[in-house]
Amino acid sequence: MRPVLTLALTLAASLVGTLPSLAAERNPMSLHEITLNTLDGKPQSLAAYKGKVVLAVNVASECGFTPQYAGLQKLYSELKDKGLVILGFPCNQFGGQEPGTAAQIETFCQKNYGVTFPLFEKLEVKGPHQAPVYAFLTAKNGEPSWNFHKYLVGKDGQVIQAFSSKVAPDSAELKAAIEAALK
Repeated sequence: MRPVLTLALTLAASLVGTLPSLAAERNPMSLHEITLNTLDGKPQSLAAYKGKVVLAVNVASECGFTPQYAGLQKLYSELKDKGLVILGFPCNQFGGQEPGTAAQIETFCQKNYGVTFPLFEKLEVKGPHQAPVYAFLTAKNGEPSWNFHKYLVGKDGQVIQAFSSKVAPDSAELKAAIEAALK
């Protein structure tokens, strides 16, 4: 009986060391604690964006807001050297407007909008299968109600503000918030 108890206690002790890391993955305290797969399936730690301002956007290829890709790319081109990065998260939860495969999404974005900002694997932004990155983004700022909802994240990895799909990338409101975060 003692060897079984010893084994159980040893196992429990070894698991205790992993609990904080599991909790951080489920409930990150910062965007920088999250790792996701890029559109080409490679793991990417968002810690790579420490010290940068991030605009996280759930994107779709067949949406009335899809032309915002052009504005997002323009914004990225204009401000990437000042510390802005735009992260695109394809999502098919709103009207089935992102049905494509990763390869189809990449081709569409490059061919139609010349997208050079990072794109990630298709994920869910709300509901029971919500991706951890969106659990973090939405915790204090609410879930997106449609495609092209934007979350502005500061250099410290904390969400500053959320913007609805109707707020265009070239809007004065969004640009002012980005410029303030870049200072």
